[in-house]
Amino acid sequence: MNFELTEERQMLQDTLRRFLRDRYDTATRNAILESDSGMSPDIWSELAELGVIGALFSEEHGGFGGKGFDIAVVFEELGRAGVVEPFLDTAVLAGGLIADLGNDEQTAHVETIIGGGLQLAFAHGEPSSRYDLDRVSTSATEKGDDIVLSGRKAVVVNAEAADMLVVSARESGEVGDADGISLFLVPKDAKGLTMQGYALLAGGRAAEVTLDDVTVPASARLGAAGKASAAIEARIAAANVAQTAETLGAMETACSLTKDYLGQRKQFGRPIGTFQALAHRMADLLIEMEQARSSVILAAGNLESERTVREMNISGTKNLIGRAGRLVAEESIQMHGGIAMTQEYELAHIAKRIVMADHRFGDVDHHLERFIDLAAA
Repeated sequence: MNFELTEERQMLQDTLRRFLRDRYDTATRNAILESDSGMSPDIWSELAELGVIGALFSEEHGGFGGKGFDIAVVFEELGRAGVVEPFLDTAVLAGGLIADLGNDEQTAHVETIIGGGLQLAFAHGEPSSRYDLDRVSTSATEKGDDIVLSGRKAVVVNAEAADMLVVSARESGEVGDADGISLFLVPKDAKGLTMQGYALLAGGRAAEVTLDDVTVPASARLGAAGKASAAIEARIAAANVAQTAETLGAMETACSLTKDYLGQRKQFGRPIGTFQALAHRMADLLIEMEQARSSVILAAGNLESERTVREMNISGTKNLIGRAGRLVAEESIQMHGGIAMTQEYELAHIAKRIVMADHRFGDVDHHLERFIDLAAA
């Protein structure tokens, strides 16, 4: 099997890598992290012009990619550079759901998303839902030609910067049922919608969102009433491909920084990388990297497969990346010493992103149990 990138994907990778190498250094990122918005509108617009967002959508919706390997190529480079802008939340999650379920009027937003003119957030997780995608207690009640939304959403990434939120709510069934969940497009300035924002440890911002009798027209619903569960699961699968690829890129940067440091830092008159104990530890990291890359390729290649195959590969990859990523982050910091903990040094941010990635969309324990359940089924 040939795992080499197509010519188009190789060009995308090369272009994105050159841009980020020139424009996205540690000082630039630290300035973005300290800003009120937690992102750079200029970087966002420039990357949109390069076609980065378009690569995350299919030709049918105005893009030129949208497949698993397109997502993996883009997010590996974003992870390699430690980019904090919300491409996953705007394009892969919220934008992807609009493209998957929206009518002609709703999918017209995709063109604006690809052009970089629309920010989105996916408000799905709740304070008590943890990693259970079907545990939705936010209610959606019909009132004439309108829908009234009430409930709370937790850790809604990019909510403050979003022009519009894609909100999940239950129209029927009990909490935990797959049937009965719908999605709605809700303007950020809708009456009754409030949010409390905060910075995330790995970069960017999120918010706790409260919907207090937020009224939207029935036309704001994405797709059929109560039938959004399968689409949400498929989009979370795509988001997991994106995040595992992003983590892989961050792991590559951590290993590269560590390898360079071991070759430069001297003790007893020679580079510490020549000491056998450190050389063996570095070799272990490089082996883990190869296994991690193979797993991400497997997940990306099966993103369009039938559900059970897709989800087994997603959970297997998420579990492996979580374990390997933690090892890479911890070993890189230990082999660097104290300098690795300073914000002015690249590894500090990269290591935090690697570790925190494991806690979004399910950690290693969750995906191990899920893989076992899927395999048994």
